[in-house]
Amino acid sequence: MAVTSHDVARLAGVSQPTVSRALRPDSPVSARTRERVRKAAETLGYVPSELGRSLATRSTRQIAMVADLENPLYPRLVGPLHDAFAAEGFRMVLLAEREERLDEVTRLFDGSVDGAVLTTSQLLSPLPGELQRRGIPFVQLNRVSELVEADSVTADNAAGGRAVAALLAGAGHRTIGAVLGPRETSSARERERGFRAGLRAAGITLPARQVVRGWFSYAVGYDGLHRLLSAPEPPTAVFCINDIVAVGALNAARERGLAVPGDLTVVGFDDLDIASWPVFDLTTVRIDFAAMARRAAELLLRRLGSPDAAPVHERFPVEPVLRRTHAER
Repeated sequence: MAVTSHDVARLAGVSQPTVSRALRPDSPVSARTRERVRKAAETLGYVPSELGRSLATRSTRQIAMVADLENPLYPRLVGPLHDAFAAEGFRMVLLAEREERLDEVTRLFDGSVDGAVLTTSQLLSPLPGELQRRGIPFVQLNRVSELVEADSVTADNAAGGRAVAALLAGAGHRTIGAVLGPRETSSARERERGFRAGLRAAGITLPARQVVRGWFSYAVGYDGLHRLLSAPEPPTAVFCINDIVAVGALNAARERGLAVPGDLTVVGFDDLDIASWPVFDLTTVRIDFAAMARRAAELLLRRLGSPDAAPVHERFPVEPVLRRTHAER
């Protein structure tokens, strides 16, 4: 038979409500009583019911992370988020989301979580607005919505795009191609905007025939590079919207017998672990995703305590990482 809080109360010589309060770190119980209850619970092997606790406190102590689990970027956010929330007594649960369908994240609305970290928001996603309407605290991480004013933590994607353009122009490239991302996401849009601005500053044009656009995937990079290299005047350098796209482009170049960087320069964005693997050694733009995740956790915990506080928008700096997939023309 399972041990209950009534069993702990009898052994500790206190009431059952006192047991419930003593096992909550933020409750007003004397240190002596708390210790007596703790020892009784330990002796009996009692584990408090999270359901009962949530009913009593109206807090589940659970935070949802909404992520596209097929994207290799998001596992880099899980560890730092988990650790930051765990340090404050919160559990983190993962909710998979694709194409911003609300019916796939209904757990956010059923009262089983206290708040959410949104990492997949598209610019016109209905999810942030629905959370706001229902009064569910959330923070946007790596992406933002155009429809709501809410806490957010992003990278300076535009600065990263400008840095790539300056690198390519400085290396003497003039016929430059790009495998860009979806216009529906803030990160892709900002990177593209910065890249185009950097090219303009260097007097370089980026005509439509030298641009391929798609989702953040290997296949988009692979197919995209084949298309760019099939043009009458193929590019000597290609900017890829992220590292996974760049890996696809590198493999397409290899299939065509092109040397990188001797024949073709390829630059990515994000600096995922795969970018530093010797087989790729990819020149890219580094984002400190761990620091961004920790700051996002801080903002959400702040929001839980101060629901009416003004929204905070944090933008983290980026830096180019020069490896071995770029060269002078």
